[in-house]
Amino acid sequence: MAEFMSVFGLYLGAFFTFSIFSFLYKDNPFYKLAEQVFVGLSAAYWLIYIVYNTLLPNLFTKLVTDFSGNLILLIPAALGVMMLMRLHPKTQWVSRYPIALVIGVSAGISMLRYMKSDLIQQMTATMINPIVPGSLQTTIGNFLLIIGTICGIYFFYFSKKQEGAYAVPSKIGMWFLMVSFGASFGYTVMARISLLIGRLEFLLKDWLHIIN
Repeated sequence: MAEFMSVFGLYLGAFFTFSIFSFLYKDNPFYKLAEQVFVGLSAAYWLIYIVYNTLLPNLFTKLVTDFSGNLILLIPAALGVMMLMRLHPKTQWVSRYPIALVIGVSAGISMLRYMKSDLIQQMTATMINPIVPGSLQTTIGNFLLIIGTICGIYFFYFSKKQEGAYAVPSKIGMWFLMVSFGASFGYTVMARISLLIGRLEFLLKDWLHIIN
């Protein structure tokens, strides 16, 4: 029975892999089936994960063991129940309050995090002695970092028309931004290619046994 389920799982994985690849030709029922199964399984997985890794240890277990000492936990529990009110048309207005609270808190935390990582740390990285004795590569990298940061910020300076000599740092900043966007796009493509290689390895190695 275990061997049958293993073989069945391999063929099922191959079927859904080809179903996803079939979208390269055109949209079809096989792709829609695979897509909906993937979304459904993902939603079910994260539901079980949240219940057993968040709700049970952080809410129910603490309330059962020490209810009076963890009364503060009833506030997030009530907010979670209020979010579920969105499922009913007549009470969905109640869910606006916890959603607004979550969005506001998330925006505040993200603002502080990005201010630290994208602003303060970036400014700190440019406040260095760019010349490193005995290391030409590091020296060049430090100069590029400083020039790229300053020119990149200047590119978004719109209070004065950027023409003549004022357009030079703006164009330099534009080139640095394009290189940065290109590197980010290349990283995204590389990640997608890694997923493709994983699927091809599954088909050729685990399913067809063509490669070792």
